[in-house]
Amino acid sequence: MTSPGIDFDLREGEVSFFAIRAQGAGGQNVNKVSNAIHLRFDVRASSLPEELKARLLRKRDQRVTADGVIVIKAQQYRSLEKNRAEALARLRAFVKSVAATPRPRRATRPTASSQRQRIDSKVRRGQIKTARGRVHD
Repeated sequence: MTSPGIDFDLREGEVSFFAIRAQGAGGQNVNKVSNAIHLRFDVRASSLPEELKARLLRKRDQRVTADGVIVIKAQQYRSLEKNRAEALARLRAFVKSVAATPRPRRATRPTASSQRQRIDSKVRRGQIKTARGRVHD
């Protein structure tokens, strides 16, 4: 479970879109029309809160480059505007996932019955393995 996290606002001016040709099958339309979108969002130059920037830059994700730029490619739809909206939605979801602060874990001790079950299963497994050995008369 996560708590609400950090509030953020993505400004359209901080996001840059580039129209590119989509990959894959699609007939002649793919070769002629640039309707896939490359979205680029520079985390360091953005107006996001500093804590959120740090979390985004720490995140090990293939969408975040070494320079701190988030790159998202959207090519699901044949429409440029739909791909643009999808890329922006994916960027918002990515930032939102980092903005949510996870609840801190409290250390607990294993119960006596769970410890007993663990040892019993280890003993049973050992007996199975010893039974695999060579049979002596």
